[in-house]
Amino acid sequence: MPTISPFEARMLDSLDEQLLVHSLVESIRVPSVTGTAEESQLQHDQATELARYGCDVDSWKFDLDALTAHAQFPGIETDREEGYGLVATIGGSGIPALILQGHIDVVPTGDLDKWDDRDAFSGSISGGVLHGRGACDMKAGVAANMAVVRTLAASGVTLDRPLGIHSVVSEEDGGLGAFATLLRGHTGDAAIISEPTSNRIVTANAGALTFRIVVPGRAAHGSTRLEGVSALDAFLPIYAAIAELERERNAVPDARFADTILPYPISIGRLSAGDWPSSVPDILTADGRLGVRLGEAPEDAREALTRAIGAASARDPWLRDHPVVLTWPGGQFASGWLDSEHPLIGQMAQSVVDVSGGSLPETAAAPYGSDLRLYSGIGGIPTLHYGPGDVRFAHAPREQVNIAELMSVTRSLLLLAIRRCGARESAT
Repeated sequence: MPTISPFEARMLDSLDEQLLVHSLVESIRVPSVTGTAEESQLQHDQATELARYGCDVDSWKFDLDALTAHAQFPGIETDREEGYGLVATIGGSGIPALILQGHIDVVPTGDLDKWDDRDAFSGSISGGVLHGRGACDMKAGVAANMAVVRTLAASGVTLDRPLGIHSVVSEEDGGLGAFATLLRGHTGDAAIISEPTSNRIVTANAGALTFRIVVPGRAAHGSTRLEGVSALDAFLPIYAAIAELERERNAVPDARFADTILPYPISIGRLSAGDWPSSVPDILTADGRLGVRLGEAPEDAREALTRAIGAASARDPWLRDHPVVLTWPGGQFASGWLDSEHPLIGQMAQSVVDVSGGSLPETAAAPYGSDLRLYSGIGGIPTLHYGPGDVRFAHAPREQVNIAELMSVTRSLLLLAIRRCGARESAT
């Protein structure tokens, strides 16, 4: 089995841990919620930093009209006035031997009372754990990527093949940033997306399709509610049908989800009905997400939900004559995967073992959508996830990442980059 060479050991020892933590804290303090001006600010800041390291930097403003009109447009869920792409390469010639990819956008904070001092962007550190929105998903992974290129640049080593750094926006609402990056022609032999994986190597993602259900009712005064039909009551058989569809779609999951209880969830994330407390609501809107099974075409997943809603409506006297409307706004994540025999998996695993010791990390699939399906699909780039953090903290109050884990993962990514890109001492 490979072991760390003296050269590799010197490179790993040169990682500036203090600067890595500082850079992560500073990035968390930029509230780069998807679609905001701060999202663009962080891209510009990173472009400047990467240029300072001597990278070749491609930073560009999106043509939003062209991207949204494209047949493969992955959808968005925010109002967006602008977006920027950022790709940097360092060393070597030809296409990158390895891409390290991460997204810098984060989801909104939710109820600030759930956060210490009502500050979701503090970047505070307590007991070896760093807190703040984006700490886990996925600014820790982005900081690790940046630390890899910073270490290589500072060392003055020669790379036989380039290392690529892709920083993207709009991952949280569909993947517009990755989509734009791939359409621009940026490619590589392999990619690691440093999403949080809890020391596992994630080689496959389920998909996730955002849907909207509009259920009609008939308004009436609340004191004579039997004269109307509550849209909330009309929604209940639809909700029951969704629960049954979820059960059916998860009855025999792919073996790669062995440690996941519910690989393909269907959830309602937002519900609104009515406009006055003493009126029977005449319309209900339910926004949710539908899990897409590995290998399932998104159109087939959409058809499954359409059939379930249609069957439930056909059994209901009110809905038979007052049809439910189902649409598909927002993010449309297909599933994606890496072939289980691809050498990238073993290379990543060996780097982890050589850095931290112990047994080979587990490989697994994740129930959430990600940019993996765009890199492996549209880009044709073998791609997996390996990054710091536990996804159970993502999108949650008290989002956090363990600093020791951040260091270990960064070293593993650095070692992989050294090996794949052919790093060596520069001739003097």
